[in-house]
Amino acid sequence: MKIQIIGYSGSGKSTLAKTLAQKYNLPVLHLDSVHWYGDWQQRTNEQKNQIVEKFITENSGWVIDGNYKTVCPRRFTECNLLIFLNYNRFYCFKMAYKRYKFYKGTKRPDLPCTEKFDFEFIKWLLIDGRKKERRKALNKIAQNHNGTTLIFKNKKQLNNWLKNLK
Repeated sequence: MKIQIIGYSGSGKSTLAKTLAQKYNLPVLHLDSVHWYGDWQQRTNEQKNQIVEKFITENSGWVIDGNYKTVCPRRFTECNLLIFLNYNRFYCFKMAYKRYKFYKGTKRPDLPCTEKFDFEFIKWLLIDGRKKERRKALNKIAQNHNGTTLIFKNKKQLNNWLKNLK
């Protein structure tokens, strides 16, 4: 099984990835940990592509969470299941702030940088990450996927689906 999870910042992509990886005994790759390193430095697209390509090649099944649509587009065509966490911005803001309070001053397991919740990130959560072109891009990825695509509009829908997993 190959699972790709997309969605807005704070929607719970990494948490869901960990849950599904444990359930199906699959390796997981968090694209935030591929994109960021050190003290919020960004890797080049070439570096990111190399890391993701290596992960996909070395594993017959996997869970990958994160958008970064230009990074290794092969993952979208190879996944059997694409999950889109299409939650509203205020829920995502609330969850990102809750995550910040939990990890404040430390590094999350899925991100190698010290957790922060600054104006730039708040603006990303509420405005920049929700611009029309970004919304269109995520919807296009979901609509063009040839395998199974699940779109959840809220946490209750996701929890009901998780409850019924075999």
